Amino acid sequence: MTEPKHYLLYGSERYALAILRPLQEAIRARGGETAWFFDGPGAEDLRDDERLLTVAQVRAWKPLAVLTPGNHLPHFFPGVKVEVFHGFDAGKPRHIYIRGFFDLYCTTGPRDTAQFQELADRLGHFAVTETGWPKIDPFMRAIAGPLPPVRQPPVILYHSTFSPSWSAADTLYEEVRRLSRDGRWRWIVTFHPKMKAETRERYKALQNEYLSFAENDNILDLFPQVDMMCSDTSSALNEFLLTGKPVVTFRNRRPGPQLIDIDEPGQFEPAIERALTRPAELMQAIRDYADTIHPYRDGHSSERVLDAIDRFVAGGARNRRRKPLNLWRKLKIRRRIGYWGRA
Repeated sequence: MTEPKHYLLYGSERYALAILRPLQEAIRARGGETAWFFDGPGAEDLRDDERLLTVAQVRAWKPLAVLTPGNHLPHFFPGVKVEVFHGFDAGKPRHIYIRGFFDLYCTTGPRDTAQFQELADRLGHFAVTETGWPKIDPFMRAIAGPLPPVRQPPVILYHSTFSPSWSAADTLYEEVRRLSRDGRWRWIVTFHPKMKAETRERYKALQNEYLSFAENDNILDLFPQVDMMCSDTSSALNEFLLTGKPVVTFRNRRPGPQLIDIDEPGQFEPAIERALTRPAELMQAIRDYADTIHPYRDGHSSERVLDAIDRFVAGGARNRRRKPLNLWRKLKIRRRIGYWGRA
Protein backbone atom coordinates (compact mmCIF):
# COMPACT_ATOMS: atom_id res chain seq x y z
CA MET A 1 0.00 0.00 0.00
CA THR A 2 1.34 3.42 -0.97
CA GLU A 3 2.08 5.78 1.89
CA PRO A 4 0.06 9.02 1.79
CA LYS A 5 1.91 12.14 0.74
CA HIS A 6 2.66 14.61 3.52
CA TYR A 7 2.30 18.37 3.00
CA LEU A 8 3.22 21.01 5.56
CA LEU A 9 1.20 24.24 5.51
CA TYR A 10 3.32 27.08 6.90
CA GLY A 11 2.01 30.42 8.11
CA SER A 12 3.20 33.58 9.82
CA GLU A 13 -0.16 35.42 9.92
CA ARG A 14 -3.77 34.40 10.40
CA TYR A 15 -4.52 35.07 6.74
CA ALA A 16 -2.49 31.95 5.91
CA LEU A 17 -5.48 29.88 7.01
CA ALA A 18 -7.74 31.27 4.28
CA ILE A 19 -5.02 30.90 1.64
CA LEU A 20 -3.89 27.38 2.53
CA ARG A 21 -7.13 25.65 3.54
CA PRO A 22 -8.30 25.17 -0.08
CA LEU A 23 -4.96 23.41 -0.67
CA GLN A 24 -5.62 21.27 2.40
CA GLU A 25 -9.00 20.28 0.97
CA ALA A 26 -7.43 19.31 -2.37
CA ILE A 27 -4.64 17.35 -0.65
CA ARG A 28 -7.11 15.39 1.45
CA ALA A 29 -9.28 14.70 -1.59
CA ARG A 30 -6.25 13.04 -3.19
CA GLY A 31 -5.58 10.89 -0.12
CA GLY A 32 -2.72 13.01 1.21
CA GLU A 33 -2.15 14.26 4.74
CA THR A 34 -1.61 17.81 5.96
CA ALA A 35 -0.12 19.42 9.05
CA TRP A 36 0.49 23.03 10.05
CA PHE A 37 3.35 25.07 11.43
CA PHE A 38 3.07 28.72 12.50
CA ASP A 39 5.82 31.16 13.46
CA GLY A 40 3.28 33.90 14.17
CA PRO A 41 -0.48 34.30 14.78
CA GLY A 42 -2.84 31.68 13.42
CA ALA A 43 -2.26 28.43 15.27
CA GLU A 44 -4.89 29.36 17.85
CA ASP A 45 -7.52 29.32 15.07
CA LEU A 46 -6.84 25.81 13.82
CA ARG A 47 -9.82 23.46 13.84
CA ASP A 48 -10.09 20.13 15.64
CA ASP A 49 -9.29 18.27 12.42
CA GLU A 50 -6.10 20.29 11.79
CA ARG A 51 -2.80 19.15 13.26
CA LEU A 52 -0.12 21.53 14.55
CA LEU A 53 3.50 20.30 14.58
CA THR A 54 6.64 21.37 16.41
CA VAL A 55 9.97 21.76 14.59
CA ALA A 56 11.09 18.30 15.70
CA GLN A 57 7.79 16.77 14.58
CA VAL A 58 8.05 18.44 11.16
CA ARG A 59 11.51 16.98 10.63
CA ALA A 60 10.36 13.51 11.67
CA TRP A 61 7.18 13.72 9.58
CA LYS A 62 9.22 14.47 6.42
CA PRO A 63 6.74 16.39 4.27
CA LEU A 64 6.96 16.06 0.51
CA ALA A 65 6.46 19.83 0.28
CA VAL A 66 6.21 22.91 2.48
CA LEU A 67 3.71 25.45 1.15
CA THR A 68 3.47 29.02 2.37
CA PRO A 69 1.96 32.36 1.30
CA GLY A 70 4.84 34.19 3.04
CA ASN A 71 8.32 35.08 1.83
CA HIS A 72 10.34 32.90 4.18
CA LEU A 73 10.45 29.43 5.72
CA PRO A 74 13.06 27.30 7.51
CA HIS A 75 15.56 25.90 5.05
CA PHE A 76 16.05 22.86 7.33
CA PHE A 77 12.48 21.61 6.97
CA PRO A 78 12.29 18.60 4.63
CA GLY A 79 10.47 18.85 1.33
CA VAL A 80 10.11 21.05 -1.72
CA LYS A 81 9.75 24.69 -0.67
CA VAL A 82 6.75 26.22 -2.45
CA GLU A 83 5.59 29.86 -2.53
CA VAL A 84 1.87 30.36 -3.23
CA PHE A 85 1.69 34.13 -2.44
CA HIS A 86 -0.39 36.16 -0.01
CA GLY A 87 -2.03 38.46 -2.55
CA PHE A 88 -1.96 39.99 -5.99
CA ASP A 89 0.45 42.71 -7.03
CA ALA A 90 -1.32 45.97 -6.24
CA GLY A 91 1.52 48.28 -7.24
CA LYS A 92 3.32 48.32 -3.91
CA PRO A 93 7.08 47.85 -3.84
CA ARG A 94 8.59 44.43 -3.20
CA HIS A 95 5.94 42.21 -4.78
CA ILE A 96 8.50 40.76 -7.17
CA TYR A 97 11.50 39.86 -5.08
CA ILE A 98 13.45 36.71 -4.47
CA ARG A 99 14.56 35.73 -0.98
CA GLY A 100 16.39 32.56 -1.96
CA PHE A 101 14.25 30.15 0.10
CA PHE A 102 12.02 28.59 -2.53
CA ASP A 103 12.36 25.79 -5.05
CA LEU A 104 9.08 26.51 -6.81
CA TYR A 105 6.92 29.62 -7.27
CA CYS A 106 3.28 28.93 -8.15
CA THR A 107 2.13 32.13 -9.83
CA THR A 108 -1.39 33.46 -10.14
CA GLY A 109 -1.57 34.64 -13.75
CA PRO A 110 0.29 35.74 -16.88
CA ARG A 111 1.51 39.10 -15.56
CA ASP A 112 3.29 37.66 -12.52
CA THR A 113 4.42 34.55 -14.38
CA ALA A 114 6.33 36.58 -16.96
CA GLN A 115 8.17 38.58 -14.29
CA PHE A 116 9.08 35.60 -12.13
CA GLN A 117 10.06 33.48 -15.14
CA GLU A 118 12.46 36.17 -16.32
CA LEU A 119 14.16 36.04 -12.91
CA ALA A 120 14.14 32.23 -12.89
CA ASP A 121 15.87 32.13 -16.27
CA ARG A 122 18.55 34.52 -15.01
CA LEU A 123 19.09 33.20 -11.48
CA GLY A 124 18.48 29.50 -12.03
CA HIS A 125 17.79 28.44 -8.44
CA PHE A 126 13.98 28.21 -8.59
CA ALA A 127 11.25 27.08 -10.96
CA VAL A 128 8.02 28.85 -11.93
CA THR A 129 4.64 27.31 -12.75
CA GLU A 130 1.44 29.25 -13.36
CA THR A 131 -1.34 27.65 -11.35
CA GLY A 132 -3.75 30.33 -10.18
CA TRP A 133 -4.23 31.24 -6.53
CA PRO A 134 -5.53 28.57 -4.12
CA LYS A 135 -7.19 31.05 -1.78
CA ILE A 136 -9.88 31.94 -4.27
CA ASP A 137 -10.86 28.42 -5.32
CA PRO A 138 -14.03 28.33 -3.18
CA PHE A 139 -14.77 31.93 -4.14
CA MET A 140 -14.50 31.31 -7.88
CA ARG A 141 -16.88 28.39 -7.59
CA ALA A 142 -19.31 30.50 -5.54
CA ILE A 143 -19.46 33.40 -8.02
CA ALA A 144 -19.81 31.29 -11.15
CA GLY A 145 -22.50 32.62 -13.43
CA PRO A 146 -23.64 36.06 -14.60
CA LEU A 147 -22.94 39.22 -12.63
CA PRO A 148 -25.93 40.01 -10.40
CA PRO A 149 -27.62 43.43 -10.72
CA VAL A 150 -26.87 46.27 -8.31
CA ARG A 151 -28.89 46.02 -5.10
CA GLN A 152 -31.35 48.66 -3.99
CA PRO A 153 -30.03 50.31 -1.95
CA PRO A 154 -26.51 49.55 -3.20
CA VAL A 155 -23.98 48.09 -0.78
CA ILE A 156 -20.40 49.44 -0.76
CA LEU A 157 -17.36 47.73 0.71
CA TYR A 158 -14.75 50.14 2.08
CA HIS A 159 -11.35 48.55 2.61
CA SER A 160 -7.94 50.09 3.21
CA THR A 161 -4.41 48.83 3.55
CA PHE A 162 -2.50 49.53 6.76
CA SER A 163 0.64 51.35 5.59
CA PRO A 164 0.32 55.11 6.32
CA SER A 165 1.95 55.96 2.99
CA TRP A 166 -0.57 53.86 1.05
CA SER A 167 -3.74 54.09 3.15
CA ALA A 168 -6.56 56.58 2.46
CA ALA A 169 -8.55 55.63 5.57
CA ASP A 170 -7.76 58.80 7.51
CA THR A 171 -8.07 61.06 4.45
CA LEU A 172 -11.49 59.70 3.47
CA TYR A 173 -12.88 59.30 6.97
CA GLU A 174 -15.04 62.43 6.86
CA GLU A 175 -16.47 61.47 3.46
CA VAL A 176 -17.32 57.95 4.61
CA ARG A 177 -18.87 59.39 7.79
CA ARG A 178 -21.00 61.83 5.79
CA LEU A 179 -22.07 59.38 3.10
CA SER A 180 -22.96 56.68 5.59
CA ARG A 181 -25.59 58.85 7.26
CA ASP A 182 -28.14 59.62 4.54
CA GLY A 183 -29.32 56.08 3.74
CA ARG A 184 -28.72 56.22 -0.02
CA TRP A 185 -26.12 53.47 0.25
CA ARG A 186 -25.21 50.85 2.79
CA TRP A 187 -21.59 50.35 3.83
CA ILE A 188 -19.42 47.51 5.08
CA VAL A 189 -16.01 48.59 6.37
CA THR A 190 -13.07 46.24 6.85
CA PHE A 191 -9.36 46.84 7.23
CA HIS A 192 -6.07 45.03 6.86
CA PRO A 193 -5.26 43.20 10.13
CA LYS A 194 -2.29 45.51 10.72
CA MET A 195 -4.28 48.74 10.44
CA LYS A 196 -3.43 51.11 13.30
CA ALA A 197 -5.80 50.74 16.23
CA GLU A 198 -6.94 54.36 16.40
CA THR A 199 -8.10 54.35 12.77
CA ARG A 200 -9.90 51.06 13.27
CA GLU A 201 -11.69 52.44 16.34
CA ARG A 202 -12.73 55.67 14.56
CA TYR A 203 -14.46 53.66 11.86
CA LYS A 204 -16.00 51.21 14.28
CA ALA A 205 -17.55 54.19 16.06
CA LEU A 206 -19.35 55.10 12.80
CA GLN A 207 -21.55 52.00 12.93
CA ASN A 208 -25.25 52.69 12.51
CA GLU A 209 -28.15 51.24 10.54
CA TYR A 210 -26.32 52.06 7.28
CA LEU A 211 -22.72 51.13 8.15
CA SER A 212 -21.31 47.98 9.73
CA PHE A 213 -17.72 47.14 10.60
CA ALA A 214 -16.63 43.62 9.64
CA GLU A 215 -13.90 41.67 11.42
CA ASN A 216 -13.73 38.87 8.83
CA ASP A 217 -10.37 37.12 8.51
CA ASN A 218 -11.24 36.27 4.91
CA ILE A 219 -12.35 39.37 3.03
CA LEU A 220 -13.58 37.18 0.17
CA ASP A 221 -16.58 36.29 2.32
CA LEU A 222 -17.75 39.91 2.01
CA PHE A 223 -17.48 40.23 -1.76
CA PRO A 224 -20.81 38.56 -2.66
CA GLN A 225 -22.58 40.89 -0.17
CA VAL A 226 -21.61 44.14 -1.95
CA ASP A 227 -21.95 45.88 -5.32
CA MET A 228 -18.65 47.75 -5.45
CA MET A 229 -15.49 48.46 -3.47
CA CYS A 230 -13.69 51.61 -2.37
CA SER A 231 -10.01 51.30 -1.54
CA ASP A 232 -6.53 52.75 -2.09
CA THR A 233 -3.51 50.56 -2.94
CA SER A 234 -4.61 47.33 -1.29
CA SER A 235 -3.96 43.97 -2.93
CA ALA A 236 -7.53 43.01 -1.97
CA LEU A 237 -8.88 45.26 -4.70
CA ASN A 238 -7.42 42.92 -7.30
CA GLU A 239 -9.22 40.01 -5.67
CA PHE A 240 -12.40 42.05 -5.80
CA LEU A 241 -11.97 42.85 -9.52
CA LEU A 242 -12.25 39.13 -10.22
CA THR A 243 -15.95 39.47 -9.31
CA GLY A 244 -16.36 41.81 -12.30
CA LYS A 245 -17.60 44.63 -10.04
CA PRO A 246 -16.22 48.19 -10.01
CA VAL A 247 -13.62 49.63 -7.65
CA VAL A 248 -13.06 53.29 -6.73
CA THR A 249 -9.52 53.98 -5.51
CA PHE A 250 -7.85 56.97 -3.89
CA ARG A 251 -4.41 57.78 -5.30
CA ASN A 252 -3.72 54.23 -6.36
CA ARG A 253 -0.05 53.62 -7.13
CA ARG A 254 -0.86 51.75 -10.32
CA PRO A 255 -4.09 53.19 -11.72
CA GLY A 256 -5.49 51.92 -14.97
CA PRO A 257 -8.73 51.70 -16.96
CA GLN A 258 -9.96 48.91 -14.66
CA LEU A 259 -10.22 51.40 -11.76
CA ILE A 260 -11.98 54.69 -11.10
CA ASP A 261 -9.09 56.46 -9.43
CA ILE A 262 -9.44 59.80 -7.66
CA ASP A 263 -6.96 62.12 -5.95
CA GLU A 264 -9.22 64.45 -3.92
CA PRO A 265 -11.84 63.60 -1.27
CA GLY A 266 -14.37 65.79 -3.08
CA GLN A 267 -14.27 63.36 -6.03
CA PHE A 268 -15.28 60.41 -3.85
CA GLU A 269 -19.07 60.71 -4.06
CA PRO A 270 -19.32 61.27 -7.85
CA ALA A 271 -16.87 58.41 -8.43
CA ILE A 272 -19.12 56.08 -6.44
CA GLU A 273 -22.16 57.28 -8.37
CA ARG A 274 -20.38 56.53 -11.65
CA ALA A 275 -19.22 53.09 -10.50
CA LEU A 276 -22.77 52.09 -9.57
CA THR A 277 -23.94 52.81 -13.14
CA ARG A 278 -21.46 50.16 -14.38
CA PRO A 279 -20.38 51.95 -17.57
CA ALA A 280 -19.64 49.54 -20.41
CA GLU A 281 -16.03 50.62 -21.00
CA LEU A 282 -15.20 50.21 -17.32
CA MET A 283 -16.76 46.75 -17.10
CA GLN A 284 -14.82 45.59 -20.17
CA ALA A 285 -11.57 46.94 -18.72
CA ILE A 286 -12.26 45.01 -15.49
CA ARG A 287 -12.74 41.78 -17.43
CA ASP A 288 -9.57 42.32 -19.46
CA TYR A 289 -7.54 43.08 -16.34
CA ALA A 290 -8.87 40.04 -14.49
CA ASP A 291 -7.64 37.82 -17.31
CA THR A 292 -4.07 39.12 -16.89
CA ILE A 293 -3.86 38.51 -13.15
CA HIS A 294 -5.96 35.35 -12.77
CA PRO A 295 -7.53 33.84 -15.89
CA TYR A 296 -8.66 30.69 -14.08
CA ARG A 297 -12.38 30.52 -13.34
CA ASP A 298 -12.69 26.81 -12.53
CA GLY A 299 -11.85 26.92 -8.82
CA HIS A 300 -9.11 24.28 -9.19
CA SER A 301 -5.91 26.25 -8.65
CA SER A 302 -5.08 24.11 -5.61
CA GLU A 303 -5.04 21.00 -7.77
CA ARG A 304 -2.74 22.74 -10.24
CA VAL A 305 -0.34 23.56 -7.40
CA LEU A 306 -0.25 19.90 -6.35
CA ASP A 307 0.30 18.83 -9.97
CA ALA A 308 3.18 21.33 -10.25
CA ILE A 309 4.80 19.85 -7.12
CA ASP A 310 4.43 16.33 -8.49
CA ARG A 311 6.08 17.32 -11.77
CA PHE A 312 8.90 19.09 -9.94
CA VAL A 313 9.54 16.02 -7.77
CA ALA A 314 9.32 13.66 -10.76
CA GLY A 315 11.92 15.81 -12.51
CA GLY A 316 14.41 15.31 -9.69
CA ALA A 317 13.27 18.09 -7.33
CA ARG A 318 16.27 20.22 -8.30
CA ASN A 319 16.91 23.40 -10.18
CA ARG A 320 19.95 24.06 -12.37
CA ARG A 321 21.68 26.13 -9.68
CA ARG A 322 21.83 25.87 -5.92
CA LYS A 323 20.00 28.40 -3.78
CA PRO A 324 22.13 31.18 -2.27
CA LEU A 325 23.61 30.64 1.21
CA ASN A 326 21.30 33.23 2.78
CA LEU A 327 23.10 32.99 6.12
CA TRP A 328 21.70 36.14 7.72
CA ARG A 329 18.09 35.37 6.78
CA LYS A 330 18.47 31.77 7.92
CA LEU A 331 19.79 33.00 11.26
CA LYS A 332 16.81 35.34 11.65
CA ILE A 333 14.38 32.49 11.01
CA ARG A 334 16.12 30.27 13.55
CA ARG A 335 15.78 33.06 16.09
CA ARG A 336 12.14 33.60 15.13
CA ILE A 337 11.15 29.99 15.75
CA GLY A 338 13.68 29.29 18.49
CA TYR A 339 15.47 26.38 16.82
CA TRP A 340 19.26 26.00 16.89
CA GLY A 341 19.61 22.33 16.02
CA ARG A 342 21.14 20.71 12.97
CA ALA A 343 20.02 21.70 9.49
